Parts: sequence; structure tokens; C-alpha cells
Amino acid sequence: MTTDQQTPDELSEFADLMRREEEFPGRRYGIDPRVRRARRRRGWIITAVVFALLIGGSGAYVAWALNAPLAAPEAVVSSAPVVAAPAPAALAFPSQGAAAISVSGGDAYFGPTASGIWATSGTGEPRSMASITKLITAMVILDARPLADGSDPGPTITFDKADHDLYDKYYVMGATIARMPTGSTMSLRDALATMLIPSASNYAEAVSTWAFGSQGDFVDAARRWLAAHGLTGTTVVEPTGISPRNISTPADLLTIGKLALAHPTIVNIAATRSLSLPGPGGMSNTNTLLGVNGINGLKTGNLGEDSYNLLYSARLDVGAAEPLTVVGVAMGGATRESLNTDVIRTLDSIRAGFQRVPLVSEGVEVGSYSTPWGSTARMIVADDASIFTWSDTPITATMQTTTPKTYEDGEVVGSITYTAGPNSATVPLEIDGSIIPPTEWWRLTHPSELAER
Repeated sequence: MTTDQQTPDELSEFADLMRREEEFPGRRYGIDPRVRRARRRRGWIITAVVFALLIGGSGAYVAWALNAPLAAPEAVVSSAPVVAAPAPAALAFPSQGAAAISVSGGDAYFGPTASGIWATSGTGEPRSMASITKLITAMVILDARPLADGSDPGPTITFDKADHDLYDKYYVMGATIARMPTGSTMSLRDALATMLIPSASNYAEAVSTWAFGSQGDFVDAARRWLAAHGLTGTTVVEPTGISPRNISTPADLLTIGKLALAHPTIVNIAATRSLSLPGPGGMSNTNTLLGVNGINGLKTGNLGEDSYNLLYSARLDVGAAEPLTVVGVAMGGATRESLNTDVIRTLDSIRAGFQRVPLVSEGVEVGSYSTPWGSTARMIVADDASIFTWSDTPITATMQTTTPKTYEDGEVVGSITYTAGPNSATVPLEIDGSIIPPTEWWRLTHPSELAER
């Protein structure tokens, strides 16, 4: 046995020493140098392995943490701001008598029935229509002797002694008259203008007799004309309206007004404020509201106190895309002035019922974005918005949003569309502020948040 070899007793002693070294570290019991060298070698090997693992593992973690995809910012979106409907419009009708109104061109706001009879006040029984009768007389004549268009003068009428005597007849009756010299001539159009603009009763009888041969034949033609148009509430017994038996209802008069607007000749005459012709001379329209509130026709009529009437038409600009066409009638006014005031108030109240309603203001917050690393931004309304509407039409809102692409300030992320009747208004939504990416330190120190992605 060589000196390098160890006996079983020596090996037993070495093992005992190693065991006690492990049990009581730091103490020395005379360990053989070879044991200490073996132990050191083992420690270095372990240290090298741990170091290698740390270096390799940390590099992989850092690479993962710095490049791991992030969860999208959490979005919290509220509903679109609610806009209450405006107060209902209050139509102003005359405090006495009866009135009715029809509106065309506003079906999208009022519904399709508005072009028939939209609104009324008072009762609907027949009343004396006075000189509004002359409007019917003109249409009955034009049915028998039509004119090509609004400027067609038509045939020439020669007035004889019997026509001239009508001046005195209606003067005694207190009716409106215009000069009609014996032997004078006038076109049919000018004769109708003299009948309608100053409301000359002598011209109404003279021209209707010329057209039909006699007053009896005219009255028969008028009755047929009324029946053909379903005007069962209207009676005509003579052409001027001086008889209180010439009666009509507000509903019938609206129809008569619309029929008149279909005649270019009558439309042009009814809108004329003044006229001067040989024979009758200068004349002014009895409808003094022409040009006020868009009024462009049609005919006045009165038989004294509490019997002032006006059948009117108007092109009413309310701020919509196109003006409305209004046909209205007011019957039984106390005076001409009070009746005119009532008509103006009615038209003003229609216009006042249309309004531009504010919807939402720029900068109003409707949502937000947040991230685990503390970066936040708001979803806001990008601009002011308003909508044009009528009366208390309900206003509805629809909001649509999209997922942002950049989460940068100013990015458009949706819209709100408000609707009221036929109109709509859309306002964009955008990001206020920007979502900033997390720092590298936050990524390295928040593995759990990254792992949740």
C-alpha cells in the first residue's frame, strides 16, 4: 500500500469529519486539505451554474418585459347627452269669430294633414263671406272664359249704358264701386283686376253678366262650380257679396283659397297693391297686409261691424329649407284693424314655433380611457351642435364609437347623431389628451400586468 492510499479507518474518520462540518459549518476539525479543495471546487461549480442561470434568465425576462404586447386601454363610455324637447308651440288665433289655416310644404314637420286643414278656432258653421264672393265670381268667369296665363289680357269688353248704371245702383247700396264710362272698353284681365283689387261691385256684376248673359245664368254657373268642387258649405246668390246670404265655412274658404292660387291670373292680381287704368283710374288693394309677413293675397270682405273677413295666402319664411305656403281665413273680426292684427299674430306664432335648439357643447365628456400604468385620456364632443325643429318635436340621439388606433389627442373615435323630425345633426367625438406608453421600469416591475395580456 502506498502512502497516498487511505485505510478504512482513515476513510471513516474523513467521513465523520465531513458530517460534522456540515452540521457545524465554520468550525474546523482538522479537515484534510484534499477535502477542502474538493469542497471549494464544488462551490465554484455551483456558483458558476447559478451565475450562468441568472445572466441567461434575466436577459430573456428583460427582452420579454420590454417587448410584451400591452392590453388596450380600458374604455368607459357613457350615453349621449339627452336633449329635452322644446316647449310646444302656441298658435295665436283671433279671440272672436272663426279661423282656419292650411300649411303646405311642411308635411315633414306637421304631418300630411296640415295641407288640408291644419288648425282651426271658433265654430265651423257658415258665415257671411261678403266680398270674398268676388274671388269665387272671378274663378267662375275664368272657367267659362279662360286666360292662357297670368299676363294674357283676354277678350275686350265694351261697357254699355246698362253697365254704366250699375255705378249708381251700388253707390246707393253703399258698396265699393269704380268708374265705368259708357262705351269704354277694357280687357277681361283688367276688368277682373278692377273687380278684385278695389273690390268694385259694379264690375263684378257687369263682367259676370258679360260672361254668362244674365245674372240668373251666372248664379246657376256658380252653383255648378261649387258643387263640382265639393263646396257644400258655400252659397252664392249674387256676384258681389253684398248679400248676407252669400255664405261659406272656414273649411270651404281654405279650399277656395287653394283653387284661387291655381289661377295665375288671380294670383298676379291678388298680389297687386295698386293699379291705374283708363276709366276707373287709380286703385288700391283693400288687402293692406300685402307684403307683411309674406302675405301675397287673396281677398278681403266685410259687411260692417263684427263681420270683417280675410282670406289670405302667404309665403312664410320660418328658417326651414323652403318657405311654407300658408292659406288662412279669419271671419267675424270686429274691425279691419283688429282682424289684420290677429292674422299677423297667427303667422308670427307659426314662425315662433320653429327654432334652433342647442344640443351639446364642445368639450363635453362622454367617455374615458385608462391604463394600468396610469395614463388616461377623455372622449369628448368635438364641436357645438344644434338642430332646427318645430314645436315640441322629440329629439333623439344615437352614439357610435370606434376603437382608437393611436390613442392620440384629437383622434376621432365616434359621433353622436341627433334627430328631430326631418332634420339631423351629427357631431364628432374625439380623444382629449393622449395615452402615453409605459416606462421601461414599469414594464420590468409589473410582470403580472403584462402576463394578463
